[in-house]
Formats: sequence, C-alpha cells, structure tokens
Amino acid sequence: MQIAIDLPNDFVSFQVLPDLQQEIRASYALWLYQRARVTLGRAAQLAGLDIYDFMTLCKHSRVPVLDLSRADLVDDLAQLDLA
Repeated sequence: MQIAIDLPNDFVSFQVLPDLQQEIRASYALWLYQRARVTLGRAAQLAGLDIYDFMTLCKHSRVPVLDLSRADLVDDLAQLDLA
C-alpha cells in the first residue's frame, strides 16, 4: 500500500528522495513500536532494517527495546537457578 503525503517543496528540497522515504519509514516504524502496535521484528521490517540496526535506531531515538521494570527484572533474576 502506498500513502501520499503533501509536503511543502522548501521542506523537502534539501533532501534526496530515497533518504527521505527511508527516514519516514523508520520514523513510522519507531512510532508504531513505541506504542506497542507492532513487534520489534515487524517494526524493523517496516523500517527496512535488520533487527539489530532497528534496536540501534531505538537506542538513538531513546525508545526502550525492553519494557521491563526494575522489580520485574529482580524477580526474573531471583527465579534463575544460578547454582
């Protein structure tokens, strides 16, 4: 599916079209992922990145990859058999 967006020429004239398209795809994928509408893997696919590059993008955009509280992490670690 294609979605057309009208943007002012002066807004996009300084950018190369393929780069702009990639940035929009990545931004939309981040937006969907941050709102838990898609999985990490699906967001990476939508952004046209492998999962590791998408995780790096999340890091640079300050979007958490793991939604785990400190208490949940402590509970999980306590359940591990480290003996």
